[in-house]
Amino acid sequence: MNSFSHIIFDLDGTLTDNTRGIASSVKYALDKMQVDGFDGTLPAGFVGPPLQQGFKEQFGLNERNTKLAVEYFREYYSVHGLLENDPYPGVSEMLEELYFSGKQLFIATAKLEKFALQICEHFGFDKYITQLKGADYKGENATKSTIISHLLQSRQVSSSKEIVMVGDTVFDIDGGKENGLSTVAVTYGFGKREDLEKANPDFWAESIEDLFTILNA
Repeated sequence: MNSFSHIIFDLDGTLTDNTRGIASSVKYALDKMQVDGFDGTLPAGFVGPPLQQGFKEQFGLNERNTKLAVEYFREYYSVHGLLENDPYPGVSEMLEELYFSGKQLFIATAKLEKFALQICEHFGFDKYITQLKGADYKGENATKSTIISHLLQSRQVSSSKEIVMVGDTVFDIDGGKENGLSTVAVTYGFGKREDLEKANPDFWAESIEDLFTILNA
């Protein structure tokens, strides 16, 4: 098993369960646009890709309405949805132990960067995280592969199997592989196991305890 010097975490579905906040924000956006049919249950696959992609593919919105939906989503999310959020039990303790063991910890998320920073500060993750990279406002550089690449470039770190990407969706695993990193798929988040199996991660974590064991080797 590799000994990892740098660990890059996804946020939603990996460190926190933001189902409540995302669902409330989607409902707010669709209600504002008078789009019917959303019962409060997030469609499978909505969490993980950029918001723009989620609204287009899951709700069939055109380009103009997608842009409007994202604006409404962020209007609610920035005030309320942001903190309708629950860290997975044991996450804070895991981050603390990894940090004090000398690992360098990062976050790469398709969430808008300023929101991700606020969440990390609210839950105290920022004490352990060296740097966070998120999506830009327009969603133009929001693919996980691009975000990871920008993070590595900003730290002047070369691709290595001693760097690991941890996430719950195929976007995290593919993004890590495309940047030459090791990958860990967590199964307690939003991703479908069958999709993750096709992505062929290097390691599997069924729980936070499993994840800590892998990362602390």
